[in-house]
Amino acid sequence: MSPGEILERSLCSSDGSSTCEDFVTLVHSWLSKIQWLKSLGGIFGETNQSELAAFISYALAFPNNFLALVDTYDVIRSGVPNFCAVALALSDLGYRAVGIRLDSGDLAYLSSEARKIFHTIEKEIGVPGFGKMIITASNDLNEETLDAIRKQGHEVDCFGIGTYLVTCYAQAALGCVFKLVEINNQPRIKLSEDVSKVSIPCKKRCYRLYGKEGYSLVDIMTGENEPCPKVGERILCRHPFSESKRAYVVPKRVEELLKCYWPGKSGEVREELPALKDIRDHCIKQLEQMRPDHIRRLNPTPYKVSVSAKLYDFIHFLWLNEAPVGELQ
Repeated sequence: MSPGEILERSLCSSDGSSTCEDFVTLVHSWLSKIQWLKSLGGIFGETNQSELAAFISYALAFPNNFLALVDTYDVIRSGVPNFCAVALALSDLGYRAVGIRLDSGDLAYLSSEARKIFHTIEKEIGVPGFGKMIITASNDLNEETLDAIRKQGHEVDCFGIGTYLVTCYAQAALGCVFKLVEINNQPRIKLSEDVSKVSIPCKKRCYRLYGKEGYSLVDIMTGENEPCPKVGERILCRHPFSESKRAYVVPKRVEELLKCYWPGKSGEVREELPALKDIRDHCIKQLEQMRPDHIRRLNPTPYKVSVSAKLYDFIHFLWLNEAPVGELQ
């Protein structure tokens, strides 16, 4: 969560002739140098320190293969400067960083801006080849997005294509992603250029609220220790990120959706999963309790997933704390 938590800080040079005893301090010294390069116009303010700690740990483990995903918090204000600081520290020890990966936002624009920064650092600091760092782009790329990026102009060296390489529109893939929501009992959030990729932090419970006609109205997520929604109780359901989207719901039935089968620690009791047939039957039953307009093939009504008022406030509190603050001159 911060560079101070990195215990093993030493790194041998690429030829083994010397050892840097405190690689973390070396990275910080480079970060302070590039943050105020006049040619960059002071576009870097305070970067996210948990991201920097992750980059440093990665570089210490794989100094010959350092390629960083830079869009966790903010590409230009945090990800790229943090990457450059680590890459310059590696260069001091004879290593060459591989480059960066972009996985959200305007890929054409962000790649071009990152390339400008790389070229500026090469010119100002005198690190040969720094301007030619590899820029990789991903994020559900298909032929249409590739064509659009090409027409806009970009600085991407490598496109990572996964989902659309093995599926097609008629047989679409179900995209599932695991996001870290807590570490050492501390809630964590992932920010992104795309709001849809911002994660919802902390351990949660999830409930399905049913209306008087028997159909499910909305799912609501709450913090792990919040009280359960109750039948007949007026509940405020909020969109996780849009302040104006909210509604009161008075449920006729409440169903908890999440069940823990393994707490995640070795030696703890694991509960057996139901048989595959039972899981399938349960899925079919859940679909039968959806309103027909939610599951029609053409223009289905989006099903609402909300958060409690308390969880909404916490999401935005953590968001403001973790988002880097820009500095204008």
